[in-house]
This record gives sequence, C-alpha cells and structure tokens, in this order.
Amino acid sequence: MMKFPGKKLLPLLVFILACLSILRLVKIAINTSHSSSPAAAFSSSVEQKVPSNAAGVHIGSHKTSLNATLLAPKEFMFLSDLIRRKAPCNLLIFGLQPQYLNLSSINAGGITIFLEDDPYKISEINADSNGTHIYEVEYKVPAKKAYELLKHARESHACAPATSLLQQSTCKLALRSLPKQVYQLKWDVVVVDGPIGDAPEAPGRMSTIYTASMLARAGTTTHVLVHDVHRTIEKWFSWEFLCEENLFSSKGKFWNFSISNHSNSTRFCSSDTVRIVN
Repeated sequence: MMKFPGKKLLPLLVFILACLSILRLVKIAINTSHSSSPAAAFSSSVEQKVPSNAAGVHIGSHKTSLNATLLAPKEFMFLSDLIRRKAPCNLLIFGLQPQYLNLSSINAGGITIFLEDDPYKISEINADSNGTHIYEVEYKVPAKKAYELLKHARESHACAPATSLLQQSTCKLALRSLPKQVYQLKWDVVVVDGPIGDAPEAPGRMSTIYTASMLARAGTTTHVLVHDVHRTIEKWFSWEFLCEENLFSSKGKFWNFSISNHSNSTRFCSSDTVRIVN
C-alpha cells in the first residue's frame, strides 16, 4: 500500500474543497435567479393587478383588492361628517366599498348613487332601495394613458368647461354613457374612489375626476372628494380640473374641493392660480 507524505496531500485537499465550494455557490446562484429575479417578481405582481378584460373587471383576489382600498378610520369619519352636514342630499360615488353603504344610511331621505365597474362587488351588495342605487359602468382607458389625455384636454376646446352638454361632448375624458340620472341631478357631494387605477393597465381615474368636475360646475355648490391623492394621476387631474384655489379641506388621502357654479366659465382654474413650471 502506497503512502503519501502529509505535505503532498494538503494542497490536494485544499484544491478539492475549493472546487466543491465553488460548485455549491454556482448551484445556489442558479436556484436564486430562477425563483426571485426582479423580472419574475414584477411579472407576478402585475398578474395580480392587471384587469382580466378591457372593462377593468377584477375577477380574482377580490378580498385583497377590497382590503387594499378600505378607508382609514379618520378618512371615513371625515367623509361621514360631511354627509351628515349635507343630508338629505344628492350623493354620487364613483367606486363601491362596504364602508360607503353606511353613507347612504347617513343620507336618509336623500339620493345616493354608486357607479362601479366590478360586477363582483355589485353582486355581493344589495342596496337598490331607499333612494340608494348601484349601477354597473364600464371604464376602458388604462392609467398609462393619463399624460396623453391630459395633453389632449389642454389642447382641445371640446374639453373646456363651458362647451356642450357632457353627454354630447367630444372630449376624450368625458364619460358619456352613465345612467341618465347622473346627468339630470344637481349633485351636492361627489366622491371619486374608482375605478381602481392601481396599475398601468388598470382603468385610471382620469375620466372620473374630469366628469366629476363638469357635474360639479352644473350645480350650485358641490363638494368633490378625491381619494388616493398620494398617487400621481389623482394629484395631477385634481389640480388640473378641480383646482388648488377650490381646495376646501383634506384628511389622510382625501382632498375635498368646494366647486361653485361656473357654468359660463371658459377655464377650470382662475388665471392667477400659482403653477410650478419647469
């Protein structure tokens, strides 16, 4: 039996251990890249948020979506206090959350209309009574079109506040297929919390904010409340069509604009509104 001197075995053992360590690191790197690459993680996230059809209807993960959009207690108190002061009144809400049904109870004797694009939410709630109505609507424009639409609104005379009736408007932001009652009534309070607008491909709130501003200008004095103003689209379009000068109050992710009748005005915001220009 051959015997190797200890000094000759030591370099060989070090080489073998080093090779094994390198192979182990390579295996770990390969497994990690397959399971947690940024592209895979982003793809998984988008699949959960992107609507399943052009109308923006969310078929899966409803509980997650509902929980993600629930109002904070201080936000709900802020909203319910306003409705108590105005009740009975005409209340229009873009979006449907379980919490909002309490508002229709607070507005007893008034008219409360919900406009919602998710049939799942509508099927779970039955409130078509006592002056409360829920209508299914359709939003086709994804949030990623926001800047394109904002540019169109600034350049098109059709989007100005003193043009034709909203139902006949050729402005790309105008919602022309809502229930007739929406256009016929003078609204005391309009809440914009829909559509979901939480991903580039999901329906955005560009048209609901614009339409809310047009409806508000047809009334005497209308409060328009926009939720999720920490998000870029909600912030941009609120400043553009509801105007900083009309900001009445705020709480959490809510901005409350008080809009007086400007049916003869040719602009949304006054000329002396301060704007930041790059």
